[in-house]
Amino acid sequence: MYLSSSRSTPLGRASGATRRVAANVVMLGLVSLLTDISSEMVSSVLPLYYTSVLGLSMLQTGFLDGLFNGASVFLRLAGAHLADRFRARKPVAVAGYALSALCKLGLPAAGASLAGLSTVLAVDRSGKGLRTAPRDALISLSSTPETQGRAFGVHRMMDTAGAFCGPLAAFALLSVVATAYDAVFVASFCVAVLGVLVLLLFVRDRREPAAPGRPAVTLGAGLGLLRDAAFRRTCLFVTLLETATISDAFVYLTLQRQDDLAARWFPLLALGTAAPYLLLSLPLGALADRVGPWRLYLGGHLCFLLVLALLAGSHSGPLALVLVLGLHGTFYAATDAPLMAHAARLLPDHARTSGFAVMQSLQALGMFASSLLFGLAYRLQGPHWTLAAFGTGLLACLTVAAVLTKRGSA
Repeated sequence: MYLSSSRSTPLGRASGATRRVAANVVMLGLVSLLTDISSEMVSSVLPLYYTSVLGLSMLQTGFLDGLFNGASVFLRLAGAHLADRFRARKPVAVAGYALSALCKLGLPAAGASLAGLSTVLAVDRSGKGLRTAPRDALISLSSTPETQGRAFGVHRMMDTAGAFCGPLAAFALLSVVATAYDAVFVASFCVAVLGVLVLLLFVRDRREPAAPGRPAVTLGAGLGLLRDAAFRRTCLFVTLLETATISDAFVYLTLQRQDDLAARWFPLLALGTAAPYLLLSLPLGALADRVGPWRLYLGGHLCFLLVLALLAGSHSGPLALVLVLGLHGTFYAATDAPLMAHAARLLPDHARTSGFAVMQSLQALGMFASSLLFGLAYRLQGPHWTLAAFGTGLLACLTVAAVLTKRGSA
C-alpha cells in the first residue's frame, strides 16, 4: 500500500502518485476498522438474540432487520446536506459515529422490549446514516479520479478487517459468558469510542474553496442530482438490486437452520463472509478502475445469485456452507467499492456528499423492503419458495441492467 498526503494529485500530472492512497483514506479506514469491530460484535449475534433469546418470529426479525438497515434514510439526506452546504464533512461524520457508539449501551437497557429495541436500532442506524455519506465523500475528495476504486478498495479492506475481528471478539466473549449478551454490547461500546477518538484526532476535513458561480447546495439540489440520466439509472438499479437480495441476517439464519449449528458458533458465520471480502476488496477495487466499476458491480451480483440458488436447494454440510459464505464475501468485494467509485464519477465535487446520500438512502430503502418482504414470504410460503422468488427477481433485474449497460445506457 502506498501512502500520500491527503491532497489529491492534480489531473494531468503523470507520476506514481496517481496510484497512491491518501493518508486521510487510511485514517478513515482505521476509524471504520474499529467501528466495524464494534458493530459486528453486535450484528453477528443479533439474529440469534432475536429468535432464540427473545423468541421473535421471522416476520418480527424481518421488521427489526429492515429497521436496522432502513431507518437512516431521512437523517442521511439531512446530514449530507449540512456537510455539503458548510463544506464540513468531518463534524457530521463525528456526530454519526458518536451517536452509534452511545446506542451500544442502549441495547442492554432495552432488554426484551420490542419497542425499546426498535428505538435503539433506529437511532443507531440514524448515526450510520449521518456518517456514511460524509465519510465516503472524504475518501473520494482525498483521492484522484484515477484511483477512486483503489481508494475505496483500501477503505473497504480495512473496514472488513474490523468485520472479521468483530465476530471473533463476540465468539470469544460468548465462550466465556455463555448467553450473557449484555457483555458483548458493553464491550462493543468501548471499541466504538476508540473509533470516534481516531476520527477526531487524525482525520483531516476536506474544505474545498467556494467557487464563484457555483450553485447553492440545498436539499432540493441534492435530490435534483437525479435529473442526471446516468445517475438516475444507477439509483434505480441499485434500489431494485438491493430489494432482490436478502440481508446477512437471513443468509446466516438459513445456514444455521439447515446445518443445525449450535448458538455459540453462530457469530463465526460472519467470518466466512468477511474473509473473502477482506482478501478481495483491494484487488477488485483496483480492477474496477481498469474495467469499469459499474460492470464489476453488476457482475458481482452473479455471486449472490449463486448464494440464493445454494440456499434454495437446501444444501447442507461443510462444503455447502463454505461455498455460500465464500460467494457471499466475494459479492460484497465486487459490489461495495466499485459502486462508490462509479457514483463518484457521476457526481460534482460540491454536492458529492449529497449525491452519495441520495444513492445510499435508496439502497437503504431497498434493504428495508427486502427484509420485510423476505420475513413475510418466509412466514407464508416457507424458505424454499421465498429464496427461489428472490433469485428470480434478482436474475430479472440483472438481465435488464446488463442489457442497458451493453447498449451504453448505464
